[in-house]
Amino acid sequence: MLVNAKDRIILALDVDTQEEALSLAGKLAGHVGVFKVGLRLFSIAGPQIVSRLQEMGQVFTDLKLHDIPSTVAAAGRTLTRLGCNMLTAHAAGGTVMLKELVSAVSDECRKAGKPAPTVLAVTVLTSITQRQLEEDMLISNMLVRDAAMRFASRAQNAGVGGVVCSASEIAAVRATCGQDFKIVTSGIRPTWHGSNDQRRIDTPFEAIKRGADYVVIGRPITRAAHPVAAAHAIAEEMESAFTGFDI
Repeated sequence: MLVNAKDRIILALDVDTQEEALSLAGKLAGHVGVFKVGLRLFSIAGPQIVSRLQEMGQVFTDLKLHDIPSTVAAAGRTLTRLGCNMLTAHAAGGTVMLKELVSAVSDECRKAGKPAPTVLAVTVLTSITQRQLEEDMLISNMLVRDAAMRFASRAQNAGVGGVVCSASEIAAVRATCGQDFKIVTSGIRPTWHGSNDQRRIDTPFEAIKRGADYVVIGRPITRAAHPVAAAHAIAEEMESAFTGFDI
Protein backbone atom coordinates (compact mmCIF):
# COMPACT_ATOMS: atom_id res chain seq x y z
CA MET A 1 0.00 0.00 0.00
CA LEU A 2 1.37 3.39 -0.95
CA VAL A 3 1.99 5.82 1.88
CA ASN A 4 1.39 9.56 1.68
CA ALA A 5 3.77 10.91 4.30
CA LYS A 6 1.86 14.14 4.85
CA ASP A 7 -1.06 12.12 6.21
CA ARG A 8 1.22 10.93 9.03
CA ILE A 9 1.91 14.51 10.20
CA ILE A 10 -0.12 15.64 13.21
CA LEU A 11 0.11 19.42 13.39
CA ALA A 12 0.16 20.72 16.96
CA LEU A 13 -1.90 23.91 17.01
CA ASP A 14 -0.33 25.17 20.23
CA VAL A 15 -1.23 28.82 19.69
CA ASP A 16 -2.90 31.50 21.79
CA THR A 17 -6.03 32.34 19.81
CA GLN A 18 -8.78 30.54 17.96
CA GLU A 19 -8.23 32.86 15.00
CA GLU A 20 -4.57 31.90 14.69
CA ALA A 21 -5.41 28.21 14.95
CA LEU A 22 -8.07 28.42 12.24
CA SER A 23 -5.79 30.51 10.01
CA LEU A 24 -3.00 27.95 10.27
CA ALA A 25 -5.42 25.09 9.67
CA GLY A 26 -6.78 26.87 6.61
CA LYS A 27 -3.30 27.27 5.16
CA LEU A 28 -2.18 23.73 5.98
CA ALA A 29 -5.32 21.73 5.19
CA GLY A 30 -4.27 19.13 2.65
CA HIS A 31 -0.59 19.54 3.57
CA VAL A 32 -0.79 17.71 6.92
CA GLY A 33 -2.94 14.78 7.99
CA VAL A 34 -4.33 15.72 11.40
CA PHE A 35 -4.80 18.87 13.49
CA LYS A 36 -3.98 18.53 17.18
CA VAL A 37 -5.95 20.49 19.77
CA GLY A 38 -4.04 20.44 23.04
CA LEU A 39 -4.92 21.78 26.47
CA ARG A 40 -3.61 25.25 25.62
CA LEU A 41 -5.88 25.82 22.62
CA PHE A 42 -8.84 23.97 24.13
CA SER A 43 -8.67 26.20 27.22
CA ILE A 44 -8.69 29.32 25.06
CA ALA A 45 -11.12 28.42 22.29
CA GLY A 46 -13.36 25.85 24.00
CA PRO A 47 -14.96 22.70 22.59
CA GLN A 48 -16.20 24.46 19.45
CA ILE A 49 -12.66 24.59 18.07
CA VAL A 50 -12.80 20.81 17.58
CA SER A 51 -15.98 21.06 15.53
CA ARG A 52 -14.62 23.92 13.43
CA LEU A 53 -11.39 22.10 12.66
CA GLN A 54 -13.36 18.99 11.68
CA GLU A 55 -14.49 20.98 8.64
CA MET A 56 -10.84 21.12 7.47
CA GLY A 57 -9.53 17.68 8.36
CA GLN A 58 -9.08 15.06 11.04
CA VAL A 59 -8.72 16.26 14.65
CA PHE A 60 -6.67 14.84 17.50
CA THR A 61 -8.00 16.11 20.84
CA ASP A 62 -4.96 15.83 23.10
CA LEU A 63 -6.20 16.72 26.58
CA LYS A 64 -4.34 13.88 28.34
CA LEU A 65 -7.28 12.97 30.58
CA HIS A 66 -6.31 11.85 34.07
CA ASP A 67 -8.92 11.69 36.82
CA ILE A 68 -11.18 9.19 38.54
CA PRO A 69 -12.60 6.66 36.06
CA SER A 70 -16.15 8.00 35.97
CA THR A 71 -14.98 11.56 35.29
CA VAL A 72 -12.64 10.47 32.50
CA ALA A 73 -15.37 8.30 30.96
CA ALA A 74 -17.80 11.23 30.97
CA ALA A 75 -15.19 13.48 29.36
CA GLY A 76 -14.54 10.80 26.74
CA ARG A 77 -18.24 10.76 25.84
CA THR A 78 -18.23 14.53 25.41
CA LEU A 79 -15.12 14.52 23.23
CA THR A 80 -16.56 11.71 21.12
CA ARG A 81 -19.72 13.72 20.49
CA LEU A 82 -17.54 16.61 19.28
CA GLY A 83 -16.35 14.37 16.47
CA CYS A 84 -12.62 14.00 17.14
CA ASN A 85 -10.65 11.22 15.44
CA MET A 86 -8.18 10.62 18.28
CA LEU A 87 -8.10 11.45 21.98
CA THR A 88 -5.65 10.90 24.83
CA ALA A 89 -5.52 9.89 28.47
CA HIS A 90 -2.54 9.34 30.75
CA ALA A 91 -1.58 5.69 31.06
CA ALA A 92 -0.62 6.51 34.66
CA GLY A 93 -4.34 6.93 35.38
CA GLY A 94 -4.54 3.15 35.61
CA THR A 95 -6.22 0.21 33.95
CA VAL A 96 -9.70 0.83 35.36
CA MET A 97 -9.70 4.44 34.17
CA LEU A 98 -8.60 3.44 30.67
CA LYS A 99 -11.09 0.58 30.42
CA GLU A 100 -13.99 2.84 31.41
CA LEU A 101 -12.85 5.48 28.93
CA VAL A 102 -12.66 2.99 26.04
CA SER A 103 -16.06 1.55 26.98
CA ALA A 104 -17.68 4.98 27.17
CA VAL A 105 -16.24 6.08 23.82
CA SER A 106 -17.36 2.87 22.13
CA ASP A 107 -20.84 3.11 23.63
CA GLU A 108 -21.23 6.72 22.52
CA CYS A 109 -20.30 5.80 18.96
CA ARG A 110 -22.66 2.85 18.88
CA LYS A 111 -25.48 5.19 19.80
CA ALA A 112 -24.47 7.65 17.08
CA GLY A 113 -23.77 4.94 14.50
CA LYS A 114 -20.33 6.24 13.63
CA PRO A 115 -16.72 5.01 14.01
CA ALA A 116 -15.08 5.45 17.39
CA PRO A 117 -12.06 7.73 17.77
CA THR A 118 -8.77 6.05 18.56
CA VAL A 119 -8.05 6.23 22.30
CA LEU A 120 -4.33 6.77 22.90
CA ALA A 121 -2.51 6.40 26.20
CA VAL A 122 0.27 8.86 26.99
CA THR A 123 3.21 6.90 28.41
CA VAL A 124 5.98 9.23 29.66
CA LEU A 125 5.96 12.89 28.58
CA THR A 126 8.87 13.82 26.31
CA SER A 127 9.84 16.59 28.72
CA ILE A 128 10.59 14.01 31.45
CA THR A 129 14.24 13.09 32.02
CA GLN A 130 15.56 9.97 33.73
CA ARG A 131 16.21 11.99 36.87
CA GLN A 132 12.68 13.39 36.91
CA LEU A 133 11.23 9.92 36.39
CA GLU A 134 12.98 8.79 39.55
CA GLU A 135 12.75 11.89 41.74
CA ASP A 136 9.45 13.49 40.68
CA MET A 137 7.40 10.54 39.43
CA LEU A 138 8.85 8.19 42.06
CA ILE A 139 9.57 5.45 39.51
CA SER A 140 12.96 4.10 40.52
CA ASN A 141 15.20 1.30 39.23
CA MET A 142 13.72 1.62 35.74
CA LEU A 143 14.80 3.36 32.55
CA VAL A 144 12.38 5.79 30.90
CA ARG A 145 12.20 3.40 27.94
CA ASP A 146 11.14 0.52 30.16
CA ALA A 147 8.58 2.64 31.98
CA ALA A 148 7.06 3.68 28.64
CA MET A 149 6.98 0.06 27.49
CA ARG A 150 5.23 -1.10 30.66
CA PHE A 151 2.69 1.72 30.50
CA ALA A 152 2.02 0.78 26.86
CA SER A 153 1.53 -2.89 27.66
CA ARG A 154 -0.94 -2.19 30.46
CA ALA A 155 -2.78 0.33 28.29
CA GLN A 156 -3.10 -2.20 25.49
CA ASN A 157 -4.54 -4.72 27.95
CA ALA A 158 -7.08 -2.06 28.94
CA GLY A 159 -8.25 -1.84 25.33
CA VAL A 160 -6.71 1.39 24.04
CA GLY A 161 -5.74 1.56 20.39
CA GLY A 162 -2.26 2.97 20.77
CA VAL A 163 0.09 5.21 22.69
CA VAL A 164 1.94 8.49 22.56
CA CYS A 165 5.64 8.08 23.27
CA SER A 166 9.04 9.43 22.25
CA ALA A 167 10.92 8.00 19.29
CA SER A 168 13.49 6.39 21.57
CA GLU A 169 10.76 4.14 23.00
CA ILE A 170 9.17 3.03 19.72
CA ALA A 171 11.14 -0.19 19.33
CA ALA A 172 10.36 -1.37 22.86
CA VAL A 173 6.66 -0.53 22.52
CA ARG A 174 6.39 -2.13 19.07
CA ALA A 175 8.11 -5.32 20.23
CA THR A 176 5.74 -5.55 23.20
CA CYS A 177 2.47 -4.46 21.63
CA GLY A 178 2.72 -5.60 18.00
CA GLN A 179 2.34 -4.04 14.57
CA ASP A 180 -1.36 -3.14 14.79
CA PHE A 181 -0.92 -0.99 17.90
CA LYS A 182 -0.78 2.68 16.87
CA ILE A 183 2.27 4.68 17.92
CA VAL A 184 2.10 8.47 17.86
CA THR A 185 5.51 10.02 18.41
CA SER A 186 5.94 13.43 20.00
CA GLY A 187 9.14 15.38 20.60
CA ILE A 188 9.86 15.50 16.86
CA ARG A 189 12.22 18.14 15.55
CA PRO A 190 13.81 18.38 12.10
CA THR A 191 17.59 18.84 12.15
CA TRP A 192 17.10 22.47 11.14
CA HIS A 193 15.03 23.32 14.26
CA GLY A 194 15.92 23.57 17.96
CA SER A 195 14.64 21.25 20.70
CA ASN A 196 12.69 23.94 22.65
CA ASP A 197 11.26 22.41 25.87
CA GLN A 198 11.48 18.79 24.72
CA ARG A 199 14.19 16.51 26.14
CA ARG A 200 13.77 13.13 24.43
CA ILE A 201 13.61 14.24 20.79
CA ASP A 202 14.27 12.79 17.34
CA THR A 203 13.94 13.74 13.68
CA PRO A 204 10.92 12.92 11.50
CA PHE A 205 13.08 10.54 9.44
CA GLU A 206 14.25 8.59 12.48
CA ALA A 207 10.76 8.43 14.01
CA ILE A 208 9.30 6.86 10.86
CA LYS A 209 12.29 4.57 10.39
CA ARG A 210 11.85 3.31 13.95
CA GLY A 211 8.21 2.49 13.24
CA ALA A 212 6.03 5.44 14.26
CA ASP A 213 2.59 5.63 12.68
CA TYR A 214 2.26 9.38 13.19
CA VAL A 215 4.59 12.22 14.21
CA VAL A 216 3.46 15.28 16.16
CA ILE A 217 5.09 18.49 14.94
CA GLY A 218 4.26 22.03 16.00
CA ARG A 219 6.66 24.96 16.03
CA PRO A 220 8.89 23.81 13.15
CA ILE A 221 5.79 24.32 10.96
CA THR A 222 3.59 26.82 12.80
CA ARG A 223 6.45 29.28 13.45
CA ALA A 224 8.14 28.83 10.10
CA ALA A 225 8.34 31.79 7.74
CA HIS A 226 6.58 29.61 5.17
CA PRO A 227 4.51 26.95 7.02
CA VAL A 228 3.41 25.06 3.89
CA ALA A 229 6.98 24.80 2.63
CA ALA A 230 8.10 23.57 6.06
CA ALA A 231 5.36 20.91 6.07
CA HIS A 232 6.41 19.76 2.60
CA ALA A 233 10.08 19.54 3.66
CA ILE A 234 9.14 17.39 6.65
CA ALA A 235 6.87 15.17 4.54
CA GLU A 236 9.70 14.64 2.04
CA GLU A 237 12.05 13.66 4.88
CA MET A 238 9.46 11.18 6.18
CA GLU A 239 8.81 9.83 2.68
CA SER A 240 12.47 8.86 2.34
CA ALA A 241 12.17 6.83 5.55
CA PHE A 242 9.38 4.73 4.04
CA THR A 243 11.66 3.48 1.25
CA GLY A 244 11.75 -0.28 1.38
CA PHE A 245 8.88 -0.55 3.88
CA ASP A 246 6.02 -2.92 3.10
CA ILE A 247 3.25 -0.67 4.37
